[in-house]
Amino acid sequence: MGAYPLPLEDRIILKSPQEIERMRASNRVVAEILQRVGAAVRPGVKTRELNALAEDLLRKYKARSAFKGYNGYPAVLCTSVNEEVVHGIPSDRVLKEGDIVSLDFGAVLDDYYGDAAITVPVGAISEEARRLLRVTEEALGKAIEQARPGNHVGDISAAIQGHVESRGFSAVRDFVGHGIGRFMHEKPQIPNFGSPGRGVRLKPGMTLAIEPMINAGGYGVEVLEDGWTAVTRDRSLSAHFEHSVAVTENGPDILSQL
Repeated sequence: MGAYPLPLEDRIILKSPQEIERMRASNRVVAEILQRVGAAVRPGVKTRELNALAEDLLRKYKARSAFKGYNGYPAVLCTSVNEEVVHGIPSDRVLKEGDIVSLDFGAVLDDYYGDAAITVPVGAISEEARRLLRVTEEALGKAIEQARPGNHVGDISAAIQGHVESRGFSAVRDFVGHGIGRFMHEKPQIPNFGSPGRGVRLKPGMTLAIEPMINAGGYGVEVLEDGWTAVTRDRSLSAHFEHSVAVTENGPDILSQL
């Protein structure tokens, strides 16, 4: 979930190897549920049905939602369709052929948070939409490569911005990635734009939710009257991919992949 309030915890909390393993367990729950929910996406499905599936799976994993009740958010899943960037609330909206839908999901297991997101096609989609999904996922991979000791947050941010802008897309500036651990939102914040060599220096034990939110048009966004759903100001398509990542002596360790 893109950090929209200030982080709950105002200092960077380094995690021990044991804590990182506990985070890996919570993130595995997230990854497996996202895989199941993503596989259920098809024309004719309502976004609230995807939320119900995620909630049912949470119970089976004996985990709790990271999102439901967070500052009043009413669901366990964020479903952001087409021009919706993040924090789309599941509803009776019916997905149709050609849509894209971002699925952002978080879980808490053994007091540690997991958080990840994917954007998936609904049936056959346009070439522009397909390219947007591919470039956004590529940007996430390039950003994760920078999550190494001695690098800076700005190296992560610049990797995202440089990749997407070189392909004609734009990186959202109003929402950011974040540290994660015993709190869903910890420091540091991880913008999707920035300059190499700037910002907090990365150290082993840092755990980061890196989440490119990329628009096909301009980077401007606005929040709808529900107080949650963020949409592109120009109503262009938007995509969102996210992994929770540990910075280790051996480089980035993706906790939320299967």
